[in-house]
Order: sequence, then C-alpha cells, then structure tokens
Amino acid sequence: MSERYEGGCLCGAVRFVGVGAPKGVFSCHCQSCRRHSGAPVSVFVGFQLDAYTVTKGEITKFKSSPGTTRGFCRACGSTLTCEVEQLPTETHFHVGAFDDPTGFSPSKHFFRDEQLPWLHLK
Repeated sequence: MSERYEGGCLCGAVRFVGVGAPKGVFSCHCQSCRRHSGAPVSVFVGFQLDAYTVTKGEITKFKSSPGTTRGFCRACGSTLTCEVEQLPTETHFHVGAFDDPTGFSPSKHFFRDEQLPWLHLK
C-alpha cells in the first residue's frame, strides 16, 4: 500500500490527500513566503500533480509574483500551496496543512540569503 498524507485548512472547507513519496521537503526564506504565511520561514512538501487530490472544497489561487501562484482557503484564509513555473509538474503544500506533519523534515533551504538574522535552524 502506498503512503498517504492527508491535510486541509483550519476550518475544514478544503481537504486534500497526497500519495506516494513526496518530491521533497524544503524550507523557503523568501519575503513572499513570509508574507503569505505570516511565519518567519515556510516549509513545503512537494507532490507531483498526479500524486495529490483535493477531496473537499477548492483551493483558491492567486498570482503573488511573476511565475508564482499561491493557494489558500477562501473561507478561513489558511495558506495551503505554492506553485512555481520552474516546476510545472509539482505543487508544494505548506507542511502545517497536513494532519500529521511530524514525518516531514526539510532537507534543503531556498533563499537562505533572505533568512531573518535571528532565525537559527539546523
């Protein structure tokens, strides 16, 4: 049986499931991710487009910057996804949107030059 990762937004209006091994888990330190999430760093889990399904509701999307589309719940505003033109076959889900994020450990950092100086990570 394949690995199955379920998640959704804060209010439950949007639910999704990813199957199989994620493409990767990474931290992004860019200002755009900080503003979208309200957190000092965003951690994402990447899935191929055919490896996840939205099982309830709809992810509302907006173009936040050239080449980047972000997704959120229209009802509660939870940050859910990030899609970039450079990786058109993947969707990156915020790790906090998963029901059990404990198994996801970032192995890469992006935009480390934008990391906040007081944030100390391994």
